[in-house]
Amino acid sequence: MNWIRGLYDWTMAKAAHRHAVWWLALFAFIEASFFPIPPHPLLGLMCLADPKRAIRFAGVATLASVAGGLLGYAIGWGLYDLVGDWLIAALGMQETFPRAICFLRQEPAAVFSLFVAKGVTPIPFKLLTITAGFVHLPLWLFLSASLISRSISFMIVGVLFRMFGAPIKAFIDKYLGLVTLGFVALVIAGFAALALLDGGESEAASDPCTAVVAPAA
Repeated sequence: MNWIRGLYDWTMAKAAHRHAVWWLALFAFIEASFFPIPPHPLLGLMCLADPKRAIRFAGVATLASVAGGLLGYAIGWGLYDLVGDWLIAALGMQETFPRAICFLRQEPAAVFSLFVAKGVTPIPFKLLTITAGFVHLPLWLFLSASLISRSISFMIVGVLFRMFGAPIKAFIDKYLGLVTLGFVALVIAGFAALALLDGGESEAASDPCTAVVAPAA
């Protein structure tokens, strides 16, 4: 387990680096439009390394992600034929994109609920930003829903680490091996849960957007 301890110490040092906030902002920005890896792991490590600044880190991630969402919106609005179609395919969202179009063409209240729900679900935010531009969702609705959604997603992390970060860090420092094994078990359980959810998709046929298979410009 010595290599795990070394990797942990190295990661904590990088997370506390003076330029880490800029890296966090960059990852949050690009993830909102095209980058496949979410910024939450970096945010969590930074909050763990410096719990007193956790809410500040979460605020940076929130604002950078909303700003990055505007790039995704622009791709869907005016650049879909040029890069959007290729980007959707590269990110493996060909099947979910038409469904997102269907949802975002519903009533504003339903749209708002979908964005807010994104804050606590694994729906890729970039899927919603590109789709919102594609369907020409009103910009005020897009920005307000994005701000609430991203605040939920990042501020939960910031507040929890601000309140409990020091005890969490002390526990991890003492029981790093057990924490690592527990994390691996959670990842395996997560994949198993996703497999079960995919298997139950046929039961959701009553959803009017479930059967949508192709976008309509």
